[in-house]
Amino acid sequence: MSEELDLSKAPLLTHLIELRRRLIYCLLFFAAAFAVSYNFADKIYSFLLQPLEQAFGIVENRRMIYTGLHEAFFTYLKLSCFTAFFFTIPLILIQVWRFLAPGLYSHERRSLFPLFLMTPIQFVAGATLAFYVVMPLAWSFFISFESIGGESSLAVALEARLSEYLNIVIQLIIGFGLCFELPILLMILAKVGLISASSLIEHRRHAVVCIFLVAAFITPPDLISQIALGTPIVLLYELSIVLIKLTQADATRQMRKRAMQ
Repeated sequence: MSEELDLSKAPLLTHLIELRRRLIYCLLFFAAAFAVSYNFADKIYSFLLQPLEQAFGIVENRRMIYTGLHEAFFTYLKLSCFTAFFFTIPLILIQVWRFLAPGLYSHERRSLFPLFLMTPIQFVAGATLAFYVVMPLAWSFFISFESIGGESSLAVALEARLSEYLNIVIQLIIGFGLCFELPILLMILAKVGLISASSLIEHRRHAVVCIFLVAAFITPPDLISQIALGTPIVLLYELSIVLIKLTQADATRQMRKRAMQ
């Protein structure tokens, strides 16, 4: 009886050991990336300041401030964690794929591998849109409320805090990156049979409302950012419908061929 129990536990223990080994790989890579990122934290922060510098135009008399003794230190720690996680995401996805692939059928591996491959690409595409398009527009909008050299004797000028600026940059990058994963999520749900192209079309109006609500929650309180996030997500939703239709049609053709054989 004890031998049968040990044999029944062996596959589970093997999977847990394999999972632990892959988690260790990811944690070691994250630690190494964190150390490198912290060493170059000032340069990384300078890179993230580019949209703000572009919005300012002339930056001779501009400065970033911190109001607590520990604020700059913890800001650089947070920046290093974010940078390390950003570069660890592809390795995490690779390890997840290698862990799941042996338990999948060959046709499942062929259909899911492109989705795993597109996951980091979609995330980077969303982050790129946020950094190079949305941020310059949003920062220009907020800076337009300055009144330097106006009629009032008291000038109103922006002096952004290190931590606050980093928080909103991280929020936008992660928010846009995750929202761009919508087609992949819908494709996976369609493959497991939870949704279909017809159900997505039926609930299109509800989806559009939810998309813009999420965009309003993620982005700063300005219409430019909300529209810049909501519009591409709606287009990706429509693209998902087309891809799911093509996938379902291809699956139907393959089933007919097998039935004829």
